[in-house]
Amino acid sequence: MQIMINRDEALELLKKYNKEEFHILHGETVGGCMKWFANDLGHGDEADYWEVVGILHDIDFEMWPDEHCVKAPELLKEAGVPDDMIHAICSHGYGLCCDVKPELEMEKVLFACDELTGLIGAAALMRPSKSCKDMELKSLKKKFKDKHFAAGCDRDVIRQGAEMLGWELDDLMSKTLEAMKTLPNS
Repeated sequence: MQIMINRDEALELLKKYNKEEFHILHGETVGGCMKWFANDLGHGDEADYWEVVGILHDIDFEMWPDEHCVKAPELLKEAGVPDDMIHAICSHGYGLCCDVKPELEMEKVLFACDELTGLIGAAALMRPSKSCKDMELKSLKKKFKDKHFAAGCDRDVIRQGAEMLGWELDDLMSKTLEAMKTLPNS
């Protein structure tokens, strides 16, 4: 995996097409989680690559929500992002907005943790601390089971992501929560 764009350049590119603070924070959160997963899963030499993929995964979502993962390749190619990174970025929308199937472990992690980071972030906002740093897995599981809570976070996608990775749902939740706890804005 060859990185042609660094973290700061990825953030600038994300901000070019995303103005809402929520979307920028989500990109940073997913990027940070991806970097954590790279290190945790023994891909530390690719951690920066994984982070950039996470930052850029929703590059087209704010301006082109109906073309999510369809407009992204055009924007990313224009910015000089390599094809393997574009494939990875688009794979998080598999079965939802594109047919790019996650194949690599990194792509499966992105697919699995994208929705889950949103659920964890929403659950954190409900806590007195407004943070996930003091959240326990059982609290997250309770929010996961409540279909009315953060209804926009697709639980089936989260389950499918765990399945793709060959993990139990609790393992995915535990690892993603642990990853988010290491991030400064969580």
